[in-house]
Amino acid sequence: MKSGLLFPGQGSQFVGMGQSLARRFPEARKTFEEADDILGFALSRLAWEGPQEVLTATENAQPALYAHSLAAYRVTRDRIGLVGAAAGHSLGELTAHGAAGTYSFADGLRLVRLRGKLMARAGEAAPGAMAAVIGLSADSVAALCREAADTGLTVVPANLNSKSQVVVSGEFAGVEWLCSAAKASGAKRAVPLTVSAAFHSPLMGPVAEDFGKSLDDTAFRSPSFPVVSNVTAEVEGDPDRIRRLLVRQLTSPVRWIECVARAREEGVTRFLELGPGRVLTGLNRRNARGVPTRAVGEPDTIDSMEEWI
Repeated sequence: MKSGLLFPGQGSQFVGMGQSLARRFPEARKTFEEADDILGFALSRLAWEGPQEVLTATENAQPALYAHSLAAYRVTRDRIGLVGAAAGHSLGELTAHGAAGTYSFADGLRLVRLRGKLMARAGEAAPGAMAAVIGLSADSVAALCREAADTGLTVVPANLNSKSQVVVSGEFAGVEWLCSAAKASGAKRAVPLTVSAAFHSPLMGPVAEDFGKSLDDTAFRSPSFPVVSNVTAEVEGDPDRIRRLLVRQLTSPVRWIECVARAREEGVTRFLELGPGRVLTGLNRRNARGVPTRAVGEPDTIDSMEEWI
C-alpha cells in the first residue's frame, strides 16, 4: 500500500501546536530546537505559548507550520511505509519538499521564513483580502472574477479547495464585490477570511523576484518521492522547474482538488495529514471520497497509527 502525505498551509496554526508532540517524542523536540537555533529566536516558545496574534503573523505562522509538520513527519516516517506522493497546500508545498529532501531542513526553514516576510511586506504595500465562497462552482466563481476585472477590480480564484469551496483573493473592493455577486448568483455563503494579505493573487507579484533570488541561492535536489505542484497539479521533479513553480505559486491559484487527484494517480490508497489541525482531512471527504485519510500531528493520533496502517 502507498501512503499520500498532505501538509497544511497557513490558517492551521494554533497556540500550543506541536508542544505535546515535542514532550512525547525526542525527535520532535530536537526538530523544534533545531528550528530555534537556525532562526535565532524561540520559534518553539511562540508556537507553544503565543500570543496568538504574533503566531498568526505570516512571517511566524509559516515557519511554525513547517517545523510542526516536519517534526510529525520525522516521528512517523518509519511507520508510514512506502510514500506514493506528497502534496502541500500553499506553504505546505514547501514543507512537502522539505520532507522529500528537495532541500535541507535548515534551508527550507529559512525559505519559508523569508516567504512569510515577503508576503507580509506585499500585504503592507498593497492591502488586500480573501474570502471563501461556499456552494458555487469554480467555473462560476472564475466567471464572476472576470466580471469584476471588466469593471477594473482585482479579484481572482486563489484556492480551489473542493467542488463547493473556492477562496478568492484581491483588493478589498474586489473581494467585497465578489462576495455580494456570489450570493446573488446562488452561493450558500461568502465568508471573509482573517488574513493579512491577498495571497495567491497579483498583489503578491512585487515580491516574487526577491523570493526567486533566494530560491536560486538555495541548493535543490530531486525529491525522494513524487511531490505535486500547486501551480500545475502535476508531479514535478526537476530542481530548476520546482524553483520556478514555487515563485509562480505566490501569484497562482492552489489547484488543490487536482493535486489530491494527481496524488491518487500515483497509486496512493490512504492519506496522512502531517501537522496541526484537520483542514485537509476535512477537504478529503469531498476530494477523495472512500480513501482513508487521517490527521497525524499529536501523540494520540500517532499512537493509533499501527492499527490504522
